[in-house]
Amino acid sequence: MYKTGIPIKTLEMNIFIKDGTKRNIELYASLLRDSNNRPIGCRGIIRDVTERKKTEGALRQSEEKYRSLVENAQEGVYQTSAEGNLLTVNESFAHILGYKSVSEILKAVTDISNQIYVYPRDRKRLFKIVEKYGAVTNFESQFYRKDGSRVWVSISSSAALDDQKRVLYYQGMVQDISEKKQLEFERVENVKTLRKALGATISAMAVMVETRDPYTAGHQRRVADLARAIATEMRLPSDQIDGVRMAGMLHDIGKISIPSEILTKPTHLTALEFNLIKTHPDSGYAILKNIEFPWPIARIVLEHHERVNGSGYPRALKEKEILLESNIMAVADVVEAISSHRPYRAAHGIEAALQEIADNRGVLYDAEVVDACLRLFREKSYTLAA
Repeated sequence: MYKTGIPIKTLEMNIFIKDGTKRNIELYASLLRDSNNRPIGCRGIIRDVTERKKTEGALRQSEEKYRSLVENAQEGVYQTSAEGNLLTVNESFAHILGYKSVSEILKAVTDISNQIYVYPRDRKRLFKIVEKYGAVTNFESQFYRKDGSRVWVSISSSAALDDQKRVLYYQGMVQDISEKKQLEFERVENVKTLRKALGATISAMAVMVETRDPYTAGHQRRVADLARAIATEMRLPSDQIDGVRMAGMLHDIGKISIPSEILTKPTHLTALEFNLIKTHPDSGYAILKNIEFPWPIARIVLEHHERVNGSGYPRALKEKEILLESNIMAVADVVEAISSHRPYRAAHGIEAALQEIADNRGVLYDAEVVDACLRLFREKSYTLAA
């Protein structure tokens, strides 16, 4: 008879098997003793753990690599609780917010919404998006830095959930985009400055035309204002509305090529004189076509006497061949011209002008544009500028 002694501690070792391949094994053994407690042998278990060791090694390398990536990443990496506490962050996150170390920011920040977010509602919006879509990227917000200054950040976030789909924590990355936002601000300001200068230039060009035709002084300005109002009533984009107004300021610039005695003639024009007047859209287009406006001003100037049934000039365009802004300009031009005084006739008044566009709705003038113009005058009390 024999009895088992105290187990020997599990041992790990490398061995070579018959084909010369090295394997990792795990050995568990214990001594066998006789009735006098003298060792007489041992028994145990040998387990091949080569694959497990490879897996453990790969996992360890992966964890070390991930930890290194997080710790050395230029983007801020974070984990937060649903209640609003920082669980863990990397050095970059701390530095983005002006803290010297991870430990300093973790100790200082106990309420993310009110201590970090300039606008706490942004965090609520962020979480609603994560809840709906599972994650969010490039969510822009402003954070407070340690010294109270602000920094623009781009946030990517997702939620870690348990088996019951309850939030365990939120995790993600934060990138400092302050420089990008500053460049965007400067670009917007530059565009405003350029557009202001462009507007002044267009106004100067309009005045140049009107000084040669005192009887229609203010005509381009009134047409521009009415065209803008029509475009607004039609709910066009703001940039398109600006283009309509600017084109209105210049739509008769081609008249600079017409002799002033014809423009100011107090009697009806002859056929030859009228044909000369009809060249002003082409002349205006020739003046403006090489100027790089942010809107199709040259084309609007060219088409503002076109009619949807093809009876207009100078190209006899029809329907969809005519730019929408040109159709707007045509209606505004007709309404202002009929209702205002001209050298060869007295003003017919606004009702006669509105009757003209109503009678020729869909024939000479775009129906949607006519409807918008009629609403302005008959429902919204619009009046032509003095």
